[in-house]
Amino acid sequence: MAQHQIEDPKIAFAYLRPSCVLLTKEPTAANVEALSGHLRSVSDGALQQLQDYILFPLRFVLKTPGSKREGLVQAVMEAVTYVLENTCVQSWDSLRDLFSELCLCLCSPKDPGKPATTSEELKLAVLRCLDTLMHSAYGDIVFKLYEPSMLPGLGAAVSLLLALAEHEKARGVQTASLKCLLSLFQQCDCEEEHIKLGRDERFMLGRTLATFLPGISRALSLVISGDLRQGHAVTVKAMRVWYKAVGLVMADEQLQKADNGVAAGDLGRVGELVVKRTPSWCKTTSQRLGLVLQKIISCTSAHPHWRVRLELVSLSHFLLSQCRQSVGECVGPLLEALVGAVNDEEPEVKHRCNAALDEVAQMGQTNDRQDFTDIISENLHSLASSLPRLMRTSDDQRKLFVLNVFLGYLKILGPKVDAVLTSAVHLERISKALMQVMELDVTDVKIIEERTLTSSTDLRPDLHQIPSQRKYFLYFTDDKIFSALRTICRMLGYYGNLYLLVDRFMELYKESSVYRKQAALVLNEVIVGAAGIGVETDTSRIDSSGTNQSRTNQEDLKSSVMSVIEEYISLSNWHLPTASEALEGKLESTTSLVSSSPERNCLQLLPASKSPTLHQLNSNIWQICIQLEGIGGFALALGTDFRLLLMTTLYPVLEKNGDESLLVSQAAFNAMCDLCKACDYSSPKELVIKNSDYLLNDVSLNLARPSIHPHAAQVLAVMFTHSDASLLPLVADVVQDVLTALDLSYDQRAPQFCSVLHSLMKALVRWFPATIGRQKTSSKETQNKECVNLRQFLLDYKKQKALAEGIGVEEEDPNDLEVPPPTSDEDTDGPAEKKELPLHIQIVKDVMERCIHMLSDSNLRIRLKVVQSLLVMYNSFGIAAGVLPLKRAGLKSKVHVYLQVLDILELCVCVLCEREDELLPMVHRCWPALLHRLTNDDPLAVPRAFKVLCVLGESCGDFLRKRVSKEVLPRLTSSLMKQAEVSARSGPVYTHTLAYKLQLAVLQGLGPLCVKLDLMEADLDRVIDACLPYLSCRQPIRLQEACLSVFRSLMELDPDLCWFSLNELCCPVPYEPPHPRLLPVTLTGSDKPRNQFTDNILTLLQESDGPQEEDAT
Repeated sequence: MAQHQIEDPKIAFAYLRPSCVLLTKEPTAANVEALSGHLRSVSDGALQQLQDYILFPLRFVLKTPGSKREGLVQAVMEAVTYVLENTCVQSWDSLRDLFSELCLCLCSPKDPGKPATTSEELKLAVLRCLDTLMHSAYGDIVFKLYEPSMLPGLGAAVSLLLALAEHEKARGVQTASLKCLLSLFQQCDCEEEHIKLGRDERFMLGRTLATFLPGISRALSLVISGDLRQGHAVTVKAMRVWYKAVGLVMADEQLQKADNGVAAGDLGRVGELVVKRTPSWCKTTSQRLGLVLQKIISCTSAHPHWRVRLELVSLSHFLLSQCRQSVGECVGPLLEALVGAVNDEEPEVKHRCNAALDEVAQMGQTNDRQDFTDIISENLHSLASSLPRLMRTSDDQRKLFVLNVFLGYLKILGPKVDAVLTSAVHLERISKALMQVMELDVTDVKIIEERTLTSSTDLRPDLHQIPSQRKYFLYFTDDKIFSALRTICRMLGYYGNLYLLVDRFMELYKESSVYRKQAALVLNEVIVGAAGIGVETDTSRIDSSGTNQSRTNQEDLKSSVMSVIEEYISLSNWHLPTASEALEGKLESTTSLVSSSPERNCLQLLPASKSPTLHQLNSNIWQICIQLEGIGGFALALGTDFRLLLMTTLYPVLEKNGDESLLVSQAAFNAMCDLCKACDYSSPKELVIKNSDYLLNDVSLNLARPSIHPHAAQVLAVMFTHSDASLLPLVADVVQDVLTALDLSYDQRAPQFCSVLHSLMKALVRWFPATIGRQKTSSKETQNKECVNLRQFLLDYKKQKALAEGIGVEEEDPNDLEVPPPTSDEDTDGPAEKKELPLHIQIVKDVMERCIHMLSDSNLRIRLKVVQSLLVMYNSFGIAAGVLPLKRAGLKSKVHVYLQVLDILELCVCVLCEREDELLPMVHRCWPALLHRLTNDDPLAVPRAFKVLCVLGESCGDFLRKRVSKEVLPRLTSSLMKQAEVSARSGPVYTHTLAYKLQLAVLQGLGPLCVKLDLMEADLDRVIDACLPYLSCRQPIRLQEACLSVFRSLMELDPDLCWFSLNELCCPVPYEPPHPRLLPVTLTGSDKPRNQFTDNILTLLQESDGPQEEDAT
């Protein structure tokens, strides 16, 4: 814009006249641009007075016959737009003529009903000019466009703009044409100032647009449902044009007024276009609009762009507030669309939806409009009836929208949900729909395969919960859908009658095993929702009585929780088989107990003679997990009031924390964390210790009744895991009860008690950590610094020698478990009194005695041989899908028991390592059984037994040196040499065999064992000869790496021996004598060509030469 504009109209006229005259004579784009430049030097007031004079040459260019260049027309449009933006159209003739001329610029010359095939830029210029024209017209003038006599011209313009929006590919043109329609309907929402419509003007607009409503609805529905590539802006604009037009035509306030317009006879043929909005016409139009609305909602309710979903909320809110009575057929779909956005992921959509719901709900509660609540209730009933079908047939986006609609209905009803649920029909439909929709998929084999190999936590001191296993459902996969279902259940609990809901879903829980898991899921969420947890509420939405929405007090909540927990932890619903091993000992007794109740015929337990299928086991696992989640949720719902229920629930939860199923164990640990949060405990450790008194009382009582309470040992094992040394004095008597029970029936109850003892030993290792390495280092330093007491040295040497040779220890009676005290040497100081052992040391000795007894038992070894043979047979003929896998799993459990005994023995050694006076006699006693495990042909036992030997070597190396050298080393090295030939010529499958695992375990532990025992040269020769074949490149990679680690360890003991042995096999460098008279040194490996051992030997020799060079420097 020029810095100084012409204010005087006369001067402006003189200034513009040459350009206008030239343009009239020579209509070119250059002349139009020249005129446009001059216009910017004239003020708005002068332009207003010269408006007709300035527009004349521009309109004259448009009226000139013949084809015109697009550049010329576009320049004219831009000039006209500038004039209209800065002036007002005050003449009806000018408005009508300009409106017609602009429409002619848009339509095709050959077919005026269709848009012209011009460039996108020209169409945009014309549409912008038309939009500016509608904004610049005075109110009294513009309303003449909507008189009945203008219906043909106005209809042509509307059709032309709709065609552009429907068929044009350019987004800009589509958006501009839709904006023109909004301006034409006086519904523009831009920032400019607009004409304010009175009631009469709105009536006139509605009557006129009623003529075009069918065409508007048809065209815009096609635009809205068009390709997503057209962009969200086009869809949003089309939706706005549609509902604004419908709002003008079908507004309730307009249809209440008699439609007495100009008589049709006075208008001639134009009168045929006039529509009278009679009641019958309104009803028919409402039905047709309902079809259009369904199409629009289906295309936009799950649109990926949030602005489209936001516009759908605006559409529903606008029509419900403006046309609720006149579009009765559309109220249901409109409410569905509105409530469908109540859980939208976009905060702005969610906020707008909640605000709209509040307003709509208030509208339904005022003026005694009970029909609105009835509509919501019927819609809820209808949706609940069709919910299972929709969840089976729709895609995930549609399912999520349907559930959000369901949730929105509950939010609108608010406290009136209680009244809806009192209807037996509504409650039946809703409950059965939830049962069918939330059916779990329990066919995944991984559910039962995931076993608890170690403790569920290995003592987590904090409250970091384990991520719960994801649930898989039959009819949906998206986690958002499950989240929506949980919110629905919580909303039902928050607004509904808790007793009614709990009774209904407990009835379904007991009715059939098909519904049990779903009913438990719903019950968990209903009770949590009743406590107000995870429920989004609006305090402004209350019922007419002014009371709060949640009508559940703490006592009612506690009563409902107690009844549900009582059902959950009942024998028939808690002790379900989760693994095939359970059938061998527990299923028969449990089933006999349950069958005594005649009302439990529908339980998931099977007769003792029938094995559960994979499907049933998976179903049981999920049922227990859901019930554990429920207990945790109930605790959070009650808060500190749940302390009164701890005596009832803590023991069963700990019981499941020790379950063999990983899913059950993790769910139980998460439930423990929830109990801690609810009852103000800082960690599961504090929870167990503070409640250990009555827990141990129950454990002690139940250990005496194993047939009725077979899981007491699991509870004790979990208590050891989640506690500290302060528990030991309390649990000492119970441990003795366990050991006594094991003595009486170790053959039948070994699996349970070994698990307890294993947890106990792990706990003792954790509570009383040993420092073997530091102790030995410090002892060596002390020996170097202090003078050696020769007399004490000789006495210790004599004692160690006697123990090594077995003197002083009873060997004649192997069944005697007690070790007599060693005979004390004569001492001038007199006999020393034996100090009382610490409690944990005494417990470890008692446990170690039982381990020795079990390892020495001949019946156990025979049974393990049978187990091994059967496992090999099953691996060879793995064809049975029913009984064989279950029996095989049972046999494996017996092997697991035996291996666990070795683990317990290893832990006992770790605890006793600092007390050699107690450890060495026990090691002497267990040596025959351990030696048998090391030297027999059972590949399942040897790796674990060898690991125990390695731990013994760290604790009592001198004591074992002679025994290992004489009894163990020859057999191990012989076995390694024999198996080396097999592994060298085997393929990749060999790495999955037990023989390979045995080789790997021995090679990985052999080097450190030799170092700890400080073996002599002859033993090292034997080890080197056995390991040299594993340096071959033909061996499996991991065996080569393990062999290299053996040689690296042996180099610490005798580097010269290792160097010589390696050079005998491959000598990479010839050794020249330093003087001619000296004979040359010729090693065996000097003349050998490169072979399969060369690479690994060169690696070891390079590593051995490195330290020597460093020492030399």
